[in-house]
Amino acid sequence: MNGECYVYIVLPGETEFVTAGKFVLTKNRFDVPVGKFVYGQSYLARENAVPIDPFELNLGTKIFETKRLKGVFGTLRDAGPDYWGRRVIEKHSGKTQLGELDYLLYSPDDRAGALGFGLNREPPAPRREFNQTMDLEKLQSLASAVVNDEDLLPDQETERIQELLLLGTSMGGARPKAVVEDSSGLWIAKFNRPDDRWNYARVEHTMLVLARACGIQSAESRVETIGDRDVLLVKRFDREKTDQGYRRARMLSALTLLGSEDSYQDRDKWSYLLLVEELRRISSGERLDAQELFRRMCFNALISNTDDHPRNHSVIALKEHWRLSPAYDLMPSVPVSIERRDLALICGDAGRYAHAKNLLSQSARFMLAPQEARAIIQTMEQTIADRWYEICRAEGVTEKDCDRISGAFVYPGFRPLIDGNRP
Repeated sequence: MNGECYVYIVLPGETEFVTAGKFVLTKNRFDVPVGKFVYGQSYLARENAVPIDPFELNLGTKIFETKRLKGVFGTLRDAGPDYWGRRVIEKHSGKTQLGELDYLLYSPDDRAGALGFGLNREPPAPRREFNQTMDLEKLQSLASAVVNDEDLLPDQETERIQELLLLGTSMGGARPKAVVEDSSGLWIAKFNRPDDRWNYARVEHTMLVLARACGIQSAESRVETIGDRDVLLVKRFDREKTDQGYRRARMLSALTLLGSEDSYQDRDKWSYLLLVEELRRISSGERLDAQELFRRMCFNALISNTDDHPRNHSVIALKEHWRLSPAYDLMPSVPVSIERRDLALICGDAGRYAHAKNLLSQSARFMLAPQEARAIIQTMEQTIADRWYEICRAEGVTEKDCDRISGAFVYPGFRPLIDGNRP
């Protein structure tokens, strides 16, 4: 789709949108989508103006242009809907043939990060109404209807909550979700699906707790039971509640930092080794964040989180400076192989191979001495082996589900014999 829209941003410390610039999406004579962005002069004149993306869209008067990502700049894509969000938008709009610009415009203003989009030069007022946690049962029902591709009932209450179901359509991942509010702030509500292999809500919550036990900064979470179903609530770390409204953190996914596509054809760029270099360039706490990323890489290997793709890592800037966000979307898997498991991102000299020697092979890039990296792995390995079951049961994971996921933790191939010695 050809077209244009204005790009809005909530500046650090503020709660209202201002217009940052204009985005135009066209096609060249070879029918290739081309995106162009230009900052507004009034925005550049602001003393508190910040770049939308400090690398690809730094402040300046030039016209920025890209042919990548169907002509959509990475930072704009990050503010667009994920797979689940696109399904909800298509269901809500009644259209299945939508262009990239349509998805940006149909998404709600409470998308991930600090950006917004619209057709008017002046930005709309931030949305003040949020679904309350008490409406989770209705949201669960609507989410199930979308999953099952069922028609939604056209009553007034459903239409209101269906609008609110759109909140959360760009929060990452393919699971059904919505944004809800309680007295402490905003949460992402993630719903179980009928075809889940185990209780995803409780298991994901438990992995966030287990990560903290391993010294990792993970997102705050809790589980609410609605009827006979559990819903995972994850506290939004890109929002800060104030008396005037919500302050918003700018947000960039690792996919954007790596200059990568979502597709598997671009997987050579999916790399912790490349990501830590970009993290060191953008972070105001490069050593702490580099070492934190190493811990998360090791944790993913030790719980067999083989879906640790670049959208599941990000940096945020609530004020001027960028830092690694809290960890999120942590989920074990149980591949058939007990000898070899691969992460989604390259993690060492042996590629994606999730074993100790490979994780240690490039530890210097994470600003760690060999003995420091080895100590991190050994301590984390012991913690996970000793405590995963205890924490799972304490957080309400059933005995049956513990049995289902037991093969994920510290799998035998994590420390294969190398020349008769363990790494």
